[in-house]
Amino acid sequence: MLEVNEHIQIADSELNFSFARSGGPGGQNVNKVNSKAVLHWNATESEALPPAVKQRFLDRYANRLTKEGILVLHSQRYRDQAGNIEDCRQRLIQLVLEVVKAPVKRRPTKPGKGAKQRRLQGKKENAQKKQQRQPPRHDD
Repeated sequence: MLEVNEHIQIADSELNFSFARSGGPGGQNVNKVNSKAVLHWNATESEALPPAVKQRFLDRYANRLTKEGILVLHSQRYRDQAGNIEDCRQRLIQLVLEVVKAPVKRRPTKPGKGAKQRRLQGKKENAQKKQQRQPPRHDD
């Protein structure tokens, strides 16, 4: 059981892991051991997420899902398979935690009285500065 928080747990049966050979350094061992972990999780059919959280997850990570709604994460950070499996699981937890809390709607505000006065004062100062740059007028 993958515990995201006290309300959300993802069953291990929903997580499908496959393994491949990692790239990068590792000596001769890298050619023999399938240490890269690839996690497949069907987000659209998962029963673990509440409907509102699931919708936010699907909206936010639509570009990371396949056409079937499957999230694919892979890890080859560690040289052993167990470390990469745990890394994938932790990354999935982080993705879900980012959408658990509903975003707060922005309430538009108006500028305060002091801000209006400062803006008008600044405009007056600029106008005076530009008036002083003009040559004096000769009235006949």
